[in-house]
Amino acid sequence: MNEYLQQYFPHLTSLQIQQFEGLQKIYTHWNEKINVISRKDMDNFFLHHVLHSLSIAQQFKFENGSKIMDLGTGGGFPGLPLAIMFPHSQFHLVDSINKKLRVAKEVANELNIQNITLQHSRAEQVTKGQFDIIVTRAVAPLQILWEWSKPLLRKTGKYPNGLICLKGGDLTEEISASKCRPHVWEIEKIFTQDYFKEKFLLYQPLIK
Repeated sequence: MNEYLQQYFPHLTSLQIQQFEGLQKIYTHWNEKINVISRKDMDNFFLHHVLHSLSIAQQFKFENGSKIMDLGTGGGFPGLPLAIMFPHSQFHLVDSINKKLRVAKEVANELNIQNITLQHSRAEQVTKGQFDIIVTRAVAPLQILWEWSKPLLRKTGKYPNGLICLKGGDLTEEISASKCRPHVWEIEKIFTQDYFKEKFLLYQPLIK
């Protein structure tokens, strides 16, 4: 069992463990054909991509039946790891670059991850008002992310209900410019590895 899974997620099912442990081999194979992850980053694939995505799962528990959109998913992050973690929620992975979505699709097929759909599209073209949660990782400034996300969300009264994004660095000016008031967590307080210093988890709720 992967050391990070064992450390932080000791209650996974055997299927979840199998799916998580299968990710690196399949991504390595596809990354040689379609470069969605930098070659040097593949050595730290699980820490930099899978565990980083799963910081969301340490802070939030998605209710069964929730509809989550991964905005700018690239090769499938954070959407695919979250889909494994929350098999009873539905994940819609969206990206404007089709070759990256192809990798996400092939990974999902090979690992039999059934609770995802994919869409080759820009955020502005996605049907409005159908998601409980939008997740995203380092796609755009918070102001733009919220402009894209807010019309896509539906008011549910559930928690979480809004935009969840993974970001790094000094966010003071970015948050101020966004006019948002997100909740902010330091990921180094969620995961102890040095990689997570100056990495943050933001949650902007859909205020009624």
